[in-house]
Amino acid sequence: MLSLSLDFPHGKAPKLLVLGAHSDDIEIGCGGTVRSLLERHPGAEVRWVVFAAGDPARAAEARAAAARFLQGAGEAEVTTHGFRDGFFPADFADLKGAFEALKSGPVPDLILTHRRRDHHQDHRQIAELTWNTFRDAAILEYEIPKYDPDLGNPNLFVPLTRAQAEEKVAILMSEFPTQRHRAWFTPDTFMGLMRLRGMQCNAASRFAEGFYAPKLRL
Repeated sequence: MLSLSLDFPHGKAPKLLVLGAHSDDIEIGCGGTVRSLLERHPGAEVRWVVFAAGDPARAAEARAAAARFLQGAGEAEVTTHGFRDGFFPADFADLKGAFEALKSGPVPDLILTHRRRDHHQDHRQIAELTWNTFRDAAILEYEIPKYDPDLGNPNLFVPLTRAQAEEKVAILMSEFPTQRHRAWFTPDTFMGLMRLRGMQCNAASRFAEGFYAPKLRL
């Protein structure tokens, strides 16, 4: 399989924007990729935004996990909003305002966000606003395993080392105690999906994260 590399500006720290509807979405969907990018591009600037973290416990989880995933970043800005879980379409105007505020910051070289075909309404709303707000950006959509039958067939893969995959799962299990009661929130769920994506892209390490890339320029 042909491997491609991101064309970040030469000699400059790349700017990453990672967006998640809920406190554990970024970590589940692209935590390994963030770690991989920071290992390959130390000093990268990262903005990490979580939109439904109004509950103090969930906000604390989001910030603790982000701190661990963002080790090695040159600049890291973590923002937690208090939008209502499950009501993002109804709160569209305020969400739109939050996205417009993001445009006042540095122009991102790469954006990691939710998939537009995700069955969760909050995830879809974040994805749609990402594309609406950043119309000329490199955007990769990550996936979230859950009860809804919406896992698809990604067209872009980021291979991870076993150490990166295991680190991702270890952080998820240690930093999100409020989610451990969920039947799907288990190490085998997360390792299993990364193993499947690793098989699909023939990763030498056997592990990868899958993304959807609706529009890229080669």
